[in-house]
Amino acid sequence: MISAPAHPNERRRLRALDDLVLLDTPADPYLDAIVRLASRIFSVETALISLVAEDRQWFKARVGLDAIETPREISFCAHAILGDQQLVVENAAKDVRFSDNPLVSGAPSIQFYAGQPLTVAGEAIGTLCLIDRNSKQLNDVELKNLKDLALLAEGYISMRGQTAHIAQLRKVLDGEQRRAMLDPLTQTWNRLGLRKLLDSWQVEADGRFQLGIAYCDLDHFKSINDQYGHAVGDRVLQGAARALSEVLREGDLIGRLGGEEFVVLVKLETVSEMPGIAERLREAVEQAADMHSPLTVSIGTAILEKGETFDQALHRADQAMYQAKKNGRNNVIAAVSFP
Repeated sequence: MISAPAHPNERRRLRALDDLVLLDTPADPYLDAIVRLASRIFSVETALISLVAEDRQWFKARVGLDAIETPREISFCAHAILGDQQLVVENAAKDVRFSDNPLVSGAPSIQFYAGQPLTVAGEAIGTLCLIDRNSKQLNDVELKNLKDLALLAEGYISMRGQTAHIAQLRKVLDGEQRRAMLDPLTQTWNRLGLRKLLDSWQVEADGRFQLGIAYCDLDHFKSINDQYGHAVGDRVLQGAARALSEVLREGDLIGRLGGEEFVVLVKLETVSEMPGIAERLREAVEQAADMHSPLTVSIGTAILEKGETFDQALHRADQAMYQAKKNGRNNVIAAVSFP
């Protein structure tokens, strides 16, 4: 195996990647859509948006792969970012650079790889890449299609980096903090991450918005684990997180509290917005097309009221969620007023 050398502009490249606040952040519906589309267009098992960090490659978007990162030293993408053109490896087992790479000799048994460098702010931050267990070739049209999809990803990443939400995230959390505050399975914030970001929201609020809480608990999740096993259960959790995320607005927060419980925090101009938001969340899970089996969610909602702590409001939303369960599941219940 031949590990890729450091990029000629490594420090500048890593600084650009850090400035974008992409590493160790929640899954993004738009980038997820690009890798799903790439997987379908090229008929490959796996498509990724891979960010090449100092000592690892981290997957901002992925389809067909459970891992969220690998060491940089075994990364195909670390080779791809060294050039301006696509890196295409038709048969990794016959390529001296990769033949004894553990990603080739072991899972996921890579044979075919095609990576288009992603260049943002003039720096190669990672790749849009295609992976398959079978050897493949790409014709000229397919190579152009891969380049065009990467261009869409670059444009979106660039615009995303200029939003108020990312500016706030950059201000509140550094890279190491984000790494500790992300749930690796669902690529949503964990409890600690939600709490940290909520604190910044409450400082920012100053009467300009109200905080809405949706406490979401997947219905009959234990039976999925019991019937199909935890590997399938994990994929269901990932699918549910993706479905919930796709209907949120920019700046809304989603976190996994543990098990099959998710909390969504939203900024409301008026409390009348909350029922519609909660119903969209419920419908998103019910209509998710890639679930292993039919899945629904019970949701309790609450509005943080004057003089109430977040924990008190979260408890009210939790109690409302249990009432939704009692009412037959797959519905939304608003919490009673505080206190």
